[in-house]
Amino acid sequence: MAGIFRKVLLFLSLLFVTESAASFSNVSFNDPATVKPKRGKLRDGNEDVQTGYKGKWELVSQNSGVSAMHAILLPNINKVLMYDANIWRISKLPLPPQKMPCVLYDPEYRLQDCWAHSVLFDIETSELKALKIETDTWCSSGGLTVDGNLVSTGGYRAGANSVRYLSTCENCDWREYPTALAEPRWYATQVTLPDGSFIVVGGRDAFSYEYIPLEGQINKKAIFLPFLRDTSDNMNLGKQNFFRLENNLYPFVYLIPDGNLFIFANNRSILLNPTTNKVVREFPVLPGGSRNYPASGSSVILPIKLYVDNPEIIPVEVMVCGGAKWDAFYFADTKKQFMPALQDCGRLSLMSENAVWKTELMPSPRTMGDMRILPTGDVLLINGAKTGTSAWGDAEEPNLVPVLYKPNELRGNRFQELAAGTIPRMYHSSSVLLPDGKVLIAGSNTHDGYKYDVKYPTELRVEKFSPPYLDPTLATLRHEIVVDTSDKVINYGQRFSVKVRSKELALNKGDELKVTMYAPCFTTHGISMNERLLILGVADVVNNAWPGIHNIMAVAPPSGKIAPPGYYLLFVVYKGVPSAGMWIQIK
Repeated sequence: MAGIFRKVLLFLSLLFVTESAASFSNVSFNDPATVKPKRGKLRDGNEDVQTGYKGKWELVSQNSGVSAMHAILLPNINKVLMYDANIWRISKLPLPPQKMPCVLYDPEYRLQDCWAHSVLFDIETSELKALKIETDTWCSSGGLTVDGNLVSTGGYRAGANSVRYLSTCENCDWREYPTALAEPRWYATQVTLPDGSFIVVGGRDAFSYEYIPLEGQINKKAIFLPFLRDTSDNMNLGKQNFFRLENNLYPFVYLIPDGNLFIFANNRSILLNPTTNKVVREFPVLPGGSRNYPASGSSVILPIKLYVDNPEIIPVEVMVCGGAKWDAFYFADTKKQFMPALQDCGRLSLMSENAVWKTELMPSPRTMGDMRILPTGDVLLINGAKTGTSAWGDAEEPNLVPVLYKPNELRGNRFQELAAGTIPRMYHSSSVLLPDGKVLIAGSNTHDGYKYDVKYPTELRVEKFSPPYLDPTLATLRHEIVVDTSDKVINYGQRFSVKVRSKELALNKGDELKVTMYAPCFTTHGISMNERLLILGVADVVNNAWPGIHNIMAVAPPSGKIAPPGYYLLFVVYKGVPSAGMWIQIK
């Protein structure tokens, strides 16, 4: 029986080679679609294919229903949640009959709001589903629970102390608790902790943080953090007059592998121990200007490299890009003079004993941009403007050219400009990495309300951008995860199976093969809450576990400090080309 099976395998292998040769004989060497990709060697020894492809834009919807001020990809239902604010009492999507009655927002005058301010966007069909929300989510924050449900915090006025919940089921809608937080959280940052709970940091006039209570409970008191007060800028106008710059709203906050929280505000950063509530380290100042709202730079925690056997100390780097001069908001907001945005990026190795910022220049200045980590470990810089700051009408010169940043390339070769878009995506724009590796782009509203007959209208069109790894000439390198027979729920430190359908006769666990886990982020105002990418250790590869199917044995992250419990998109990357992602839950 074993002899027959070996003969079948040999026959299939010969058939595959014969068909490949036949296909090769039909190749036209003048056809750019059949040009053999080049391979580029990276600093860490990995080899990725390079074709010169700059990416592609596609318009997928004319109407997102609401301006996508906030966005996040939801597991289980695989839809993008988008929402703006309800202060304007208008959108482009009326509440459907099943969401009635309308929201009575002024009982005295019997004023009603009959518009949707929150939608689910189907990433395959672009269909919209209206949701009903009553507390104001303007400039709020959010994150996903272990079960993939959304927890949203803060917002404006009556919504500022709110905690909201949205379960990921087809007929679910918002559950809202307007008094759950101890302090108002407008422009605050929410982060998932190692046990799956949440902390919310900062906000306007909130120089503190607090741990988000369980559903239905109420926080009595927040914890004061002097660092947030000390990083808030004011401009002295003389005669005891001051202009409020702030420059420290929506701080960049990351859980790092030792369990501490890295907090960056304005141009300074610290490590906070969330167990003892003590500041345990302060880092050097990042020079050049201000990086947080309204200067509005952007930031990521760079991909975390894991192994089959991990070292005691796992290195981690943070990157901060763009922003504005510390006083740029004053000139933009009061005089409509738009200073050039910052053009530099800083990288900081957090576990280094003598950590210092290492700076490099982007191809162009950028404020209000997004930084999206891609399945390959590269970073996409997209959206934003070249001059000005955040706030209504306070920027010009939209930056239409996305940039790919390759963290492992040699210094000087890391930035690559990609295909330019045509739709300005400035204040209140957003972006989301999708399971197929594309990036959904939506939003942009520089106005206090919905306005369409202006220079930069309220933007409701939705696009998708295909990064260079989606070059059609690379299709043969793209593996397909066999979802039905792969492990989809894993435990910390576990070896687990990922089966892939492949056109390669064999894979090896060397540099050409990577398994990555991506945590979907809550994105708003250029900040990407909870975004991270983990490059997993690969213990073994069993080739042709079934004809044409290889079994990759990967090792799950060792703890919740490195990968907070919840849902991740898992990708298999081969020679720089990722598969479509598969949802995986770690707990």
